[in-house]
Amino acid sequence: MYENKNGFQIDISGLNKNNGSRNVFNNLNITIKAGDFVAIAGRSGSGKSTLLRMISGLDNFDSGSLKVEGNEVSGVDKNIRILFQEAKLIPWRNIIKNVILATTDKSEATAAQILEKVGLINKKYAWPKVLTEGEKQRVSLARALAGKPKVLLLDEPLGTLDALTKLDIQSLIEKLWLELGFTAVLVTRDVSEAVRLANRVIILDNNNITIDLQITLPRPRIKDNDADFFEQYKLMEKEKEQVVPSNLKI
Repeated sequence: MYENKNGFQIDISGLNKNNGSRNVFNNLNITIKAGDFVAIAGRSGSGKSTLLRMISGLDNFDSGSLKVEGNEVSGVDKNIRILFQEAKLIPWRNIIKNVILATTDKSEATAAQILEKVGLINKKYAWPKVLTEGEKQRVSLARALAGKPKVLLLDEPLGTLDALTKLDIQSLIEKLWLELGFTAVLVTRDVSEAVRLANRVIILDNNNITIDLQITLPRPRIKDNDADFFEQYKLMEKEKEQVVPSNLKI
């Protein structure tokens, strides 16, 4: 269905991670296919953001293997960009200069092109302080995509936005993913958001995966009874015995 897959594959094998005396992951195994959109959900403290930081090279693991496109992660990689909950824009640079910093050619034309994609070309010379929170996150998204990454990591980037703005940017992220074909990994506590955006939802709990669910809804995603079914599929529970329709892929 989604032919434009330009992203990198992520392979996690036998991964172990301790945070002091606390075991965060124990023999974690995940394969994320190139160009896929995977949502990582779970309770606070389940290791969602830690996993994203390890994929990005910002955090280390104790043992096991974590590879992106066959190469072991050993630090920050220009092909992997991360979008945080806070936009983290540089306040003394206007919008286009914020985006230029993230481009590979340091070109205003390249920055303008991606600002066009996120719907902010008319504010390219505005200062961060005059933008709404939603606009700031759009700039942050533009900056993340300006370097043409193969993997985009999203660490609850919409968690502080109001409901309508969140829906708007969810649609934008879906559109850009379909257009550009990068591999997307979203960390979220919002099951509805996971179902809205991802092809696959992974639930973390007790140091490992408790549920790994394929989302078979067509795109563009709409809120209907089918979406409600996936949301009601007890994603945040560890119950294994459930009645599953024959057309549901798990």
